[in-house]
Amino acid sequence: MEDLLTAEDYELWTIVNPGPLNPTKQNGQNEDVPKDPSKFVVADFSMMEKNAKAKKILICGLGPDEYNKISLCSNAKEIWDAFQTSYEGKNQVKRLMIELLIMKYELFSMKEFDLFKR
Repeated sequence: MEDLLTAEDYELWTIVNPGPLNPTKQNGQNEDVPKDPSKFVVADFSMMEKNAKAKKILICGLGPDEYNKISLCSNAKEIWDAFQTSYEGKNQVKRLMIELLIMKYELFSMKEFDLFKR
């Protein structure tokens, strides 16, 4: 997926991987607060456009089941995280799956086969 996003526009992966950059401004107490949409500048719109483009690429081609999993996500980062959790699982689940596969491998043996039995 990273290759698809970077091939479309290299900055798209920078929106998905660390997360979206929401337009903010500093208030009187030097705290970052969301910027009023009427005060957006060209760079803010460009950033929001890239997030929308990344969301579109991630959503295109999904079936109804996959779409239902991510339909409430508000940005590309949330969609990406939902995909990772859904298809790769959490670290603990990954570890358990690896241990299960190792156990199955260690218990692997050839069954006896008798050609003359029917």
